[in-house]
Amino acid sequence: MSKLEVVLVVGTRPNFMKAAPVLRALRGARGAVPRLVHTGQHHDFRMSRAVFRDLNLPGPEVNLRVGGGSHAEVTGRVMTGIEKLLLRRRPHLVLVFGDVNSTLGATLAAAKLGIAVGHVEAGLRSGDRDMPEEINRLCTDHLSELLFASEPSAVTNLRAEGIPREKIRHVGNCMIDSLLAHRERARALGAHHERGLPDGGYALVTLHRPSNVDDARVLRGLLGALGKISRRLPVIWPVHPRTRGNLKRFGLLSRLAAFPALRIEPPLSYLEFLGLMDRSRMMLTDSGGVQEETTILGIPCLTLRANTERPITLTRGTNRLVGSHPASVLRAAAEILDSKMPRGRRPRLWDGRAGERVAKICLSWHRKTKPELRRV
Repeated sequence: MSKLEVVLVVGTRPNFMKAAPVLRALRGARGAVPRLVHTGQHHDFRMSRAVFRDLNLPGPEVNLRVGGGSHAEVTGRVMTGIEKLLLRRRPHLVLVFGDVNSTLGATLAAAKLGIAVGHVEAGLRSGDRDMPEEINRLCTDHLSELLFASEPSAVTNLRAEGIPREKIRHVGNCMIDSLLAHRERARALGAHHERGLPDGGYALVTLHRPSNVDDARVLRGLLGALGKISRRLPVIWPVHPRTRGNLKRFGLLSRLAAFPALRIEPPLSYLEFLGLMDRSRMMLTDSGGVQEETTILGIPCLTLRANTERPITLTRGTNRLVGSHPASVLRAAAEILDSKMPRGRRPRLWDGRAGERVAKICLSWHRKTKPELRRV
């Protein structure tokens, strides 16, 4: 029996946190030959290098350097680059992560070549097809052979869409593997002390979704809400490049002078951000992964969206949907500051071993299906 040859495709920073524990488990298995491919969708070289360092990851075998652009442009460049690589390598399996354009592009290229796809973080659904990520999730899942779900709702969603049960595995959350593995290193950095902030004495913010940052009225309202929150406690806001560009374009940067305790910063490294999140009083975000991380850290999280594809963070975690209306954000923030928000509980299988389970299932699949017979 030949060894399992598997290509792991990552493209943006959250992908790295999900892929790292899977890659580590596969590299430790005698029956696997894993190869890491970076599409370069996250094309800030300094930030990409920092993620590899923070996660103790080896450099990728290939960096396609697809860069930015429209959804179609990025997906197309990923498809072209991945197709060339797969024709050379002819792996048994391609593993994709999350819901970004690199995820979809790699899935389409592999499926059209008859190469099996495994999707880590399969089955998550927001129910909002205006979100590009929702389209990526749907298409990727229906083209995948192995679907690795992080929470029970994802299994329910996949079954409701007619995907056979035997393709679905509830394995837990690979991103949480990375968090648990690196939490102490992140704490040791003391990022909040470097900023003169006490434990639990500040809020942390991330904003990047088009619905929040591409509309001048919405972004202006959220900026005002963050400014008012900063009058009760400092607010640290590592600003996504897209968001910073829009703050400048809409003439909003000058408004920051009215809120001296609202501190904007460049994007942070994974460990620095994790350390700040771990010691914060609350998190305000429109990110999916942050909803999960705050659930494990026990940090109250206000999600500035009308929906979430991660409902377990609402039912068991510390997350609360508040939308993007300033009054709703301020009301929810006040409740946290007045200590009216309950603590969450850790979801089942969010135990730091999801990556091991993914690797084990991939190896078992390889032994049972003998996919080398399909590569002739």
